[in-house]
Amino acid sequence: MMVYKIATLVLLASSSAAFSPLASNNRIASAQIQGVVAVSNINTRLYNVPPPSTQGDPAAIKGVADREGPPQSFYQLQINCARAAELAIRDGYKMIEVEFPPLPAQVLEMDDVSAYDVADANFNLALDFAKSFAAKKTKDTTEDGDDSKVKIPSNIAILFPDESEMGIELERNVMTKDPYPGVTISSLRCSDPRDTRFFKPEQTFMSLFGGKSNGIIQPIKGVDMYVILIASAQELPDVEELAELDPDAVICFYNLKLDVLRGDLGAPAFPPKEFQDRFLSKVKPVYYLRTRQYSRSTASPPYLVNYQGCLFRSYPGEFQTLLDTGTGNYRRVEGNKFRPGLGEFKEQLTNALTTDGVIQEESNILSFLRTGYKTSTWWEEEREDASDNWRT
Repeated sequence: MMVYKIATLVLLASSSAAFSPLASNNRIASAQIQGVVAVSNINTRLYNVPPPSTQGDPAAIKGVADREGPPQSFYQLQINCARAAELAIRDGYKMIEVEFPPLPAQVLEMDDVSAYDVADANFNLALDFAKSFAAKKTKDTTEDGDDSKVKIPSNIAILFPDESEMGIELERNVMTKDPYPGVTISSLRCSDPRDTRFFKPEQTFMSLFGGKSNGIIQPIKGVDMYVILIASAQELPDVEELAELDPDAVICFYNLKLDVLRGDLGAPAFPPKEFQDRFLSKVKPVYYLRTRQYSRSTASPPYLVNYQGCLFRSYPGEFQTLLDTGTGNYRRVEGNKFRPGLGEFKEQLTNALTTDGVIQEESNILSFLRTGYKTSTWWEEEREDASDNWRT
């Protein structure tokens, strides 16, 4: 009977370890010797333990966030994303960024996936994101005896650039402007309710040439947080005007690919480069997951090495450089308090492969010929009038 009980414990321990991403580090060895089962080196660490409360110890919260990995499903992503946003809001940030691929990588690479499909996916994800806040009761919290109170948003507005974009998504999803208690769907530029025209050219031309909206942009009464969707670089000044009109509200830049939009600044018919210093540099990335693919030629077989990784951050954790191992998992390469530039991120992945022996180490001259003199974009450089929020 004693042998049966010990063998059962071994089976339960091995089954529990199989659910852990670190199961390969847990060795469970057993040997049948004269009817006795010997068990050695069983790791008693607990897994699948929920993270600390958003009102818990800040050091414990940051420790968990520093070790957090990319989500394994969109369900887990939504939970972690809303949690990171709430933690940033509790810390007093009013402009936050959420960025991740809205569809699986294999779907995004398909030829028949259109911009409307991506916009539709972003809309449904943003709707779930807004619901997670609307479902919470509004309450003021006081931490560590401080007199300042932080209000968690409970009335959310999802904003499209204009009414045309909003109408397309509502029609595609067969939805009203109030799909859920506490959630409203609207647009940055709202015309007079008595204006029944389907196409409003003044909205299009104002977005194209920038400038103030002359009263077209108005804050929505009672809204605590705005979730901005599918806005282009030309429409970002509208978001700045909204922030000026409603400074107490939280503004979430949801999957806007701000890195790409920053690159358009300064071009004809686009906002000037100083818009990054004046406004976009204040946006705090609270949940950030961007994947990158690279290729590297080698002097020996296989002559071409394809590798990829992701830059991941879940507030208040570090920016993690993660290397794709090719088995559906990521290996942490480096963690940094400051967000690395794209050139620095690529170099970190390459150095990890060089250390592993996958890529041969090159001379400084050859390395310089590969990367060139400048490895960062203008907005990634230190700028005197810019805020550090976008990189911390």
